[in-house]
Amino acid sequence: MAVEHYDLFVIGTGNAGKHVAYEAVDAGKRVAIADNREYGGTCANRGCDPKKVLVGITEVLERSIDLHGKGICDLPKVDWKDLMQFKETFTDAVPFTTERKLEDMGMDLYHQSPKFLDKKTLSVEGKTVTADKIVIATGNIPLALKIPGREHALISDDFLELEELPESIIFIGAGYIGMEFAHIAARCGVDVTIVDVNERILSNFDEQLALYLQENSEQLGIKFIFNARASAIEKLRKNYRVTLDQDGKDVEVKAEMVFNTAGRVPSIQDLDLEKGNVAFSKKGIEINEFMQSPTNANVYACGDCTASGSLPLTPVAHQEAYYAAKNILNGNHTKLDIPPTPSVVFTQPQLATVGLNEKEAKEQGYAVVVKAQNVPKWYNSKRMNQNCYAFKTVVDKETGYILGAHLLSWDAAETINMFVMAMCGKLDVNTLKSMVFTYPSWSNDIKSMI
Repeated sequence: MAVEHYDLFVIGTGNAGKHVAYEAVDAGKRVAIADNREYGGTCANRGCDPKKVLVGITEVLERSIDLHGKGICDLPKVDWKDLMQFKETFTDAVPFTTERKLEDMGMDLYHQSPKFLDKKTLSVEGKTVTADKIVIATGNIPLALKIPGREHALISDDFLELEELPESIIFIGAGYIGMEFAHIAARCGVDVTIVDVNERILSNFDEQLALYLQENSEQLGIKFIFNARASAIEKLRKNYRVTLDQDGKDVEVKAEMVFNTAGRVPSIQDLDLEKGNVAFSKKGIEINEFMQSPTNANVYACGDCTASGSLPLTPVAHQEAYYAAKNILNGNHTKLDIPPTPSVVFTQPQLATVGLNEKEAKEQGYAVVVKAQNVPKWYNSKRMNQNCYAFKTVVDKETGYILGAHLLSWDAAETINMFVMAMCGKLDVNTLKSMVFTYPSWSNDIKSMI
């Protein structure tokens, strides 16, 4: 049987993998691409995009509740089935349209996770293929719970496909996935409990702002159990019982559904990377500044599956893919350079961050000016009749440049982008303060935050 040879073989059809493949085809290369799931990747099929559709509806509900009695008379109700049908208008066509575009561009498509046979050879769909260059862009998958009864725990994919909501849910993990889905479920009337091994929610975000969000979540009815590690899940007649180890004592909680939201890890376990001499760790595929494997010069990697140290976000994956493509096509001349990158938790209020926190800035030797306030009486929060608006900014005392910004507000996901532009554009605080923004707007508030 003849061995197929390609100039480039891409593993993964999300934003990162597709971008490298498109660039290679445009450069006249023979390209193949593979995926062991539906084409289009996590974000479009079962991640950011469908999640935000659900978030959008619950934002309408929250805004109505905040303004109930302030001009709003009748509160809207969420029809979950209608909402899921609306969500499907964004996701159903993704695999087909992705495959059609890739085929139309002349790529060969495979529907299996390839395995390395050696440094340039792969086995896929029972065929042996070789490639001058191989790109790994397989993304992340949920971290497995290594406990008895783990098969009873659902994952984020399942939440986005629920035909109807249960009466109660336990989320194991208070990271951004658990918090976002908890807020959606709670606003739709579900009794929600969140369990986490840490002392608080969202350990990667500013502690004080995260605590404000935690308090707001408790007002919504969400219950938290901290310093607790899930040790077993047991199926009962109607509910599931989750046993927790909390400070050496067993604690039991019950709910109709249990979701594993304990985090995500690189999806690289099925690739037989050792046979390809591709270095990896628990953090993902090891790469150098050119997005290339330091142990196999034929292999590049980009996106969430890498150990690049960048945030596992769709825009970052696209940035990494840009550098991988340039270096594959033009030789290793362009080093990875990721600009200040914002991250958002799409709860309500939203929690957003970019850059350094106060501790990190001081550890890097900066003399800093820190401004932190809880400002629910500021106009934009007050006009929405909300009680949760806070910020913290970290500024370099010597240059006036913004080193970091952390926001908790209704509009944090958009307002944070103003800080991103200021940081990327090297705008000092005096320049920002001298600018004229629309008023009254959330963005105008940033001049009072620095």
